[in-house]
Amino acid sequence: MTHSFDKAYWQQHWQQTHGGRPGSMASNPPNPYLARETAGLAPGTALDAGCGAGAEAIWLASHGWQVTAADISADALAHAADRATASGSTGPIRWVEADLTVWEPGMLFDLVTTHYAHPAMPQLAFYQRIGDWVTPGGTLLIVGHLHTSQSTGHGHGHGHPAEATVTLVDIRAGLEAADWEIVTAEEHQRPIPGPGGQPVTLHDVVVRATRRR
Repeated sequence: MTHSFDKAYWQQHWQQTHGGRPGSMASNPPNPYLARETAGLAPGTALDAGCGAGAEAIWLASHGWQVTAADISADALAHAADRATASGSTGPIRWVEADLTVWEPGMLFDLVTTHYAHPAMPQLAFYQRIGDWVTPGGTLLIVGHLHTSQSTGHGHGHGHPAEATVTLVDIRAGLEAADWEIVTAEEHQRPIPGPGGQPVTLHDVVVRATRRR
């Protein structure tokens, strides 16, 4: 079964996962690629595009970043804010309910990052859109899904439109060499707990690029 990643879908998704059952996105720790790829960056302003339950936004704030965390789902943002409070995080996070396909942040960021965000627009167009919000000299960090015939899912519980899958070739082709220096371009497989405690394997695409101009 396929579906559209519209506001109604994400509202329903987060209403169902708000309880944070094992293996759900609501209880996931920060993405492991985030710490690795930002280790050498000086903290500044950051946008977490499609922040979901807020794990990455909270991690960034706790490491000195001034974070804007945007998501289309009010339920996701409510859960994220509760999670930030429960974690004791004192870092600055601005939670923004926004449809990232039309929203304009009104500023540029030193870091724009997105982790498995699926908007109601083609995935590569979404990456190009949020890349426009990176300041010259800033960083774009993309962690996306590579759906293959061996993929065992990632907890969304549904099939995925073809536009939701990405490859390194696709992302690199969308980052013009005159505008971007690609620092990391990798594919990984990693197991995570799934529904019912059964492990599932994520096939990840990780791209970090520095904006030249």
